Amino acid sequence: MTPFDKPPRYRSYLLTFWEERSLDAETPEVWRFSLQDPRTGQRRAFASLEALVAALEREMEDTNSLQNEKGGGDGNLVRSSDIR
Repeated sequence: MTPFDKPPRYRSYLLTFWEERSLDAETPEVWRFSLQDPRTGQRRAFASLEALVAALEREMEDTNSLQNEKGGGDGNLVRSSDIR
């Protein structure tokens, strides 16, 4: 079996990020992040870029582990050629 025998895995999210400022001029601004799954509407918030990246890395690891346990691809995935 070659890597091309399985459909590629992917996830799609709406990324939103914004700056939060303090009333205290001495306190630096902080960037916040959220990811929203367009299929489910589920939203996850992150206090830092590092937390966002860590969550995405965990998700990729979990997806790889799940696929290895199943011995195949994710049944929720659609090939891009199937999208019209």
